[in-house]
Amino acid sequence: MSGKVRQRGSANPSDAATLSLNERILKDCHNLYTDSEQGLIKIAEKLNLRLLAPRKKITVLLIGNHSAGKSSFINWYIEEHVQRTGVAIETQGFCFVTSGRKRESLTGNATLHLYPHFKELAKLEGVVEYLNTEISTSKQKKFSLVTFVDTPGLVDGDMKYPFDVDKAILWLGDLADLIFVFFDPIGQALCKRTLNIVEKLNEKHSDHMRFYLSKADEAGHESDRQRVLMQIVQELCKRPGLNRTGFDMPTIFVPSMSSGKSRCVNQIEEVCKDVEKTISQMIQNTLNTLETDCEQIASLIDGKLEEDRKAASDNRWAWFKWLTFSLLGFLIPILLATHFLVSNASKDVLAQTVSLPVAEAIKLYLSPMSQMWKTIPKDWHHHVITAIAFISIVFFILAKVTSKIKPRLSRKQKKTLVEQKTYVQSTVKNAKEKLYSEYLKQVVTSQDLH
Repeated sequence: MSGKVRQRGSANPSDAATLSLNERILKDCHNLYTDSEQGLIKIAEKLNLRLLAPRKKITVLLIGNHSAGKSSFINWYIEEHVQRTGVAIETQGFCFVTSGRKRESLTGNATLHLYPHFKELAKLEGVVEYLNTEISTSKQKKFSLVTFVDTPGLVDGDMKYPFDVDKAILWLGDLADLIFVFFDPIGQALCKRTLNIVEKLNEKHSDHMRFYLSKADEAGHESDRQRVLMQIVQELCKRPGLNRTGFDMPTIFVPSMSSGKSRCVNQIEEVCKDVEKTISQMIQNTLNTLETDCEQIASLIDGKLEEDRKAASDNRWAWFKWLTFSLLGFLIPILLATHFLVSNASKDVLAQTVSLPVAEAIKLYLSPMSQMWKTIPKDWHHHVITAIAFISIVFFILAKVTSKIKPRLSRKQKKTLVEQKTYVQSTVKNAKEKLYSEYLKQVVTSQDLH
């Protein structure tokens, strides 16, 4: 069983050679779950356990008012111009920017097909037409492990979107690993729609949210920047759901778009660090979840095998009860009938049927019953016979009711369960330990590992 898995892992060495270590770790973990023959998901399904395959990338949701610099940041991060900037608000939708083997643009249902976990988004009326995906071959920074979701620019007033943009963003926020909120110091940084959405997102995902003053180099002098920051923070703190101490709002701007005259401190690298930390956390969580799922599967298999052993014991006891009650049900009527036959038959008939010595022996053994029967008044004989028949029927009913056989596992099923447990506890767990060791080698020395 383990041999097959190793062969699959090295089936396409050319692809593996182009992957970074973190990409390969996540891909190997994903394959351990989704393998068509021995994947954990398939094994778990037979145990009535629902597992989800780990994701290969983190999702970063970017929100902000129109012209807040979300698209420009994505272009800077991947070092490729895939997102149009300064697009009219009316034409904006949701754009998923991800890495792939070939530069490609997808729209509508193709985007949902690429991201199955986002299919629920299609339930929002009108949103599918405004979904698109940009696939880039860029390997810059940690882009191969990131999917950016660029959202429509948010504005107040009479602006009408072709779909419920608030609900769509809140729904995507439930699936995002990071939520970047960009405040534009020049445009509508305090757009009420933006603040409302940020407040709702913060209620459930405060740990995932990061606030940035984008285009900070265009905010004027340092005093102007500080005034804008204070104004934004004050507005945020006015919201009950956002009233917290220690608001951290780094100032960022895209270096390539800067005039070069600004002395503003650019903290855009902090954004990259947040992405890297989230990726590291996802890898650790994936590996920890892999081990937890293995233990859960092994525990369920042990439970099934123990249940089968208990069923075997219960079935033996059920068979004993069936035999006992059945014998009692047969024995009393048979003894009574034999008594009548032996008592009423002549010696000649008995001698011809079973031989005289055997007949005498039967009479001897049945003598207690004969004595008991003689003590019963003749008027009660029919009642006694009816009672005996009733008692026999009761014994037969008890034999049937108390001897229900529980279903058992076949030898093949038990063998399969034992093999699956061995596979999960040895092959998969060993693979997890190896992947964890490779991951840790990136951040610690070999001596620290030992």
